[in-house]
Amino acid sequence: MKAILIDDIEQARITLRKDLEYYAPDVEIVGEASGVVEGAKLLKTIKPDILFLDIQMQDGSGFDLLDIIGEIDFKIIFITASDAHAIKAFRYAAIDYLLKPVDPDELQTALKKFKASGINENEKYKLLNESLKDKQKHNERLALHSQEKISIVEIKDIVRCESDINYTQFHFSDKRKIMVTRTLKDFEELLQNHGFFRVHQSHLINTKYIREYSKQEGGHLVMTDGSLVPVSTRKKPEVMKMLEEL
Repeated sequence: MKAILIDDIEQARITLRKDLEYYAPDVEIVGEASGVVEGAKLLKTIKPDILFLDIQMQDGSGFDLLDIIGEIDFKIIFITASDAHAIKAFRYAAIDYLLKPVDPDELQTALKKFKASGINENEKYKLLNESLKDKQKHNERLALHSQEKISIVEIKDIVRCESDINYTQFHFSDKRKIMVTRTLKDFEELLQNHGFFRVHQSHLINTKYIREYSKQEGGHLVMTDGSLVPVSTRKKPEVMKMLEEL
């Protein structure tokens, strides 16, 4: 694998280079740059398999660089300090990132994922840019990894999510289903500002698709797609309050 490192801190590049040499000997570093302009020029002459890209640099951000180069036909692993907004955007777009200082174990994990999944789709980076352009605006789309593909979905079309141990099954208003290899808790955090509510340990629902609440059999919600979603005893007071406020 051919790699390029772009980071404005020389010591950060040196450390990452040494880590790659030690932990990933099959990665060949074919170029380095210390900023957005220098990095854009480098990428016009060399096309890597993988780019390690710092978020904040002296002459702009890693996202400025992506805007300059346009189409992306290589994998990117972003490197960032603790930037809560950027990290949330990465999670919506299902894009890999590493926190500084880079942990060697996390570096190896990211590279294993790259080898297993291949190159990220351009659509994911478009989604990432959407997430980052307006910090006040809620994300409208979400990237979902299934075994077969990466699907970019409209959040408003999700009726409910159901936990299956370490997997989550998404149910959509058009009857589609997508199973992804992430826990329900991951999505609860991402979707809580979009009208989603955790009504049970195994169920997260979009409140706009609630048709009615039935008090029978311990209590359950009837969704507009006809599905029945149980309400846990512990969650029942919160659910009743939520229904009153709809």
